Amino acid sequence: MLGNLLGGFIVIVVGVNLIPTIANQVAAAQAGNVTGASSTILGLTPLFFALGIMSAGVALTVGGLRNAGVM
Repeated sequence: MLGNLLGGFIVIVVGVNLIPTIANQVAAAQAGNVTGASSTILGLTPLFFALGIMSAGVALTVGGLRNAGVM
């Protein structure tokens, strides 16, 4: 159980620290030759990355509560 918590926290910390880098790279890519729908989809990349990190946090919380017998 402790390994799951430690691994989950590492994933969350690394993911949160990578969000600005991903946002900068997306902005640089959009400044290039990307137009229309491709630019819109590319602009949503940081949002989906953040949603993935959030879902990892929720899964970590639910798993911890389930192991503790609360859920």
